[in-house]
Amino acid sequence: MTKENKKKLFISAYSLGLGGIETALIAMLKKIKEEKKYEITLCLEKEEGIFLDELDKDIKVIKFTPDNSKNIIIRKIKNMFKQIIFRLKYNNKFDSSISYATYSIPCSFTARVASKKNSLFVHGDYSIAYNDPAEYINFFKEIHFEEFNNIIFVSETGKQNFIEKLLEYNDEKLIKNIMNKNIMYINNYIEDDKVIEKSKNMQDVLENELDIINNARRLEMPIFLNVGRHNEHAKKLTRLIEACHLLKEHKITEYVVILVGDGHDTKEYKELVKEYGLENNIFFFGAKKNPYPYFRLSEYVVLTSEYEGYPVVFLESLVLDKTLITTDVSDARKDIQDKFGIVIN
Repeated sequence: MTKENKKKLFISAYSLGLGGIETALIAMLKKIKEEKKYEITLCLEKEEGIFLDELDKDIKVIKFTPDNSKNIIIRKIKNMFKQIIFRLKYNNKFDSSISYATYSIPCSFTARVASKKNSLFVHGDYSIAYNDPAEYINFFKEIHFEEFNNIIFVSETGKQNFIEKLLEYNDEKLIKNIMNKNIMYINNYIEDDKVIEKSKNMQDVLENELDIINNARRLEMPIFLNVGRHNEHAKKLTRLIEACHLLKEHKITEYVVILVGDGHDTKEYKELVKEYGLENNIFFFGAKKNPYPYFRLSEYVVLTSEYEGYPVVFLESLVLDKTLITTDVSDARKDIQDKFGIVIN
C-alpha cells in the first residue's frame, strides 16, 4: 500500500516511560504497523522514556507540551498561542485520532482537534479515586469526554462503573449524549511471543541481582515479584511492605520480594524497608526495559494497587505462567480468581 493510500492515524500520549500503559501502547503501535494500512503520528506531552527507541522509524513523533509558568496570565497566553498554532497545523488532518492518556488534558485536546473521528481510551477505574458521582463526572468533563465519538475502556469493570456513575450523576442531557456514543471495552494488547522470548534474555539481569535470586533458590525461599511504577496513590506498595513487616513479627523471614520499577515514592519505600529492618527480604532492582526475565526467575507476581484499568501485569503473568496475588481491581474477580491466582480485598 502506497503512502498516499494509507489512512492517517493520530495518537496522543503523555510519554514513553516505564509503565503498563506505555507497554500496551508500544505493543499496539507495533501491531498497527504490521498491518501496513496506516501512517502514524504520535504526539507526546513529554518526548522522553525508556521505550522511545522501540518506536518504528516510520512513526512520526511530535510534541505538544503545555507551558507550566507560575504566572497564571503568562501561562494562559502561551498555552492559547500553542493551541492556535496546533489547530492551524493539524485541524482535522487525520482520518482518526486517539487520546491514549486518559488523565491528560493536552492529550485530549490534540486528539479532538486532529480528527472528527476520535476515541478516548480510559486506562483506570476512576470510580475508586472519585467515589462521588459529581467528582467522577467532573474528572471526565475536564478532558471533554462528551466530545469524543468513542469511549474505550480496557476492562469490563471500568466500563460498568462508568455507566453507573453517569446514571447516578442524573443529568438527562449528558446521559443521552454519552449513551449515544460507542462505549466499549477492549483489554490491553501485549505481544505474547515477544514477551516469552524476552523472558529468556538472562543477560539483562545484573550479576548482583542474580546472586540474590540464586541464593533464595538455594535456600528454597519463595520469590515474589512486583513490577510497576512507584506511585503510592494508585499502586499502594506500602501494603506489600506492611505485609512483610507483619510476617517478620510472626518470625517468618524465609522469602524474597523483588521490586522492579521506580517512581517518586521509591525513596519513601526504601526508608520504610530500612525502618522495619527488611533489607534482607525486599530488594529494589529499579526500572527495567526488559522486566520479563524477572518473571521467569520468580514464583509469584504480586499486585497491591488501589485501582487499575486492566493491569498489563495480569496478561504478562498469564503468558509467563506465573501465579498472581492481586487486590480486587479491574476484572480480577472475573479473570483471575480460581483460575490463575488469588484475589484479596
